[in-house]
Amino acid sequence: MPESHPTRRTVLGAVAATAAAPLLAGVPAARAAARRGDLLFVSPWKGTQIYGARFDADGGALTSLGPVGDAPSNWTAPHPARPLLYVGSSEDGGIVYTYAIDRTTGALTRTGTAVRTDEGGTAGGGISYLGVDRPSQALLVANFEAGLAASLPLPKGVPGPPVSVVRDTGSGPNPRQNGPHVHHVTIDPSGRRALVADFGADRVFVHGFDRSTGAITPGTGSYASAPGSGPRRVLFHPRGRTAYVLNELSGDLETLDWRNGTLTPRQRLALDSDAFTGTRSGAELALSGDGRFVYASSRGENVLVVFAADERTGLLRLVQRIPSGGLKPWSLTLHRSGRWLIAANQASGTVTVFAVDRRTGALTAVGDPVAFPAPACLTFLDR
Repeated sequence: MPESHPTRRTVLGAVAATAAAPLLAGVPAARAAARRGDLLFVSPWKGTQIYGARFDADGGALTSLGPVGDAPSNWTAPHPARPLLYVGSSEDGGIVYTYAIDRTTGALTRTGTAVRTDEGGTAGGGISYLGVDRPSQALLVANFEAGLAASLPLPKGVPGPPVSVVRDTGSGPNPRQNGPHVHHVTIDPSGRRALVADFGADRVFVHGFDRSTGAITPGTGSYASAPGSGPRRVLFHPRGRTAYVLNELSGDLETLDWRNGTLTPRQRLALDSDAFTGTRSGAELALSGDGRFVYASSRGENVLVVFAADERTGLLRLVQRIPSGGLKPWSLTLHRSGRWLIAANQASGTVTVFAVDRRTGALTAVGDPVAFPAPACLTFLDR
């Protein structure tokens, strides 16, 4: 499939045209026009406000609601059943806040108490991931700066003090890998293990997990990626025998076998094209609900990459590289219908909607990019 990539001048020209009018101009009209549709929260990295949007899943239109709440955000995640949004802050202490969501307007109101995740230390200003393990009702936290993974109980949906904090060890050859930097926490299909992707240690650590308490317990196993890879995300294929690890620094995607708590490498594929000579930077990873397609973003070549997963083996085959609609596609998310993918281009200040071909997995950009300040995290309130 032929590839095309935007120049910086082309992208910035389009962004300037998109953002020529003030971002919040016409917000009342936008809100009136967007009362129906799915609610999407757009968060800047180390920002001070969270922005709202309505997404029309029939036609793919995205409408900005402007700022909906003040929050020192790095990463956000929704409660799976309640109208609550968890915000991992950019403050020292690795603080998690909880916000109540007004489903009609998208407005956020802080509720409950702030929860620290760094055990009272002074480091830990960079929470790089939040996610809820629904069976245990635990909020999983990756604290990048402090090099730790934590789990918080969710009584009535509001986080309490950590029930577990596990610190990693290790470093890598890149100057950014001067110590452990946890980037992602995910629970394996059995519910008995927590896998931690550690950017700084060049490892995916395999810890224990107790779903009756939500506690992560230090493990003894790990998978060592190539030196200087910088593991950023780890996800499981629905069949449970294959894991995918996205490496930030080497800008590639690994396919690994998962058996009895052990990861074994099987395949490694570059995100960027062979012609790319710039700095590689893998950013985000997502799987289609049926496990047939894997989606990744590269902040190196500013592309989204689509892979098809073999139903039997889980091995990947390149389907498409497509421009992300901006610069530095920091994150992406799939709509629950499986028909749409939305990408946040942090450096160009744009969010782009893509239609998903359910048969091939291929993406097609829909409409013009929508302007948001430095978007880095996209979170749907799936109700």
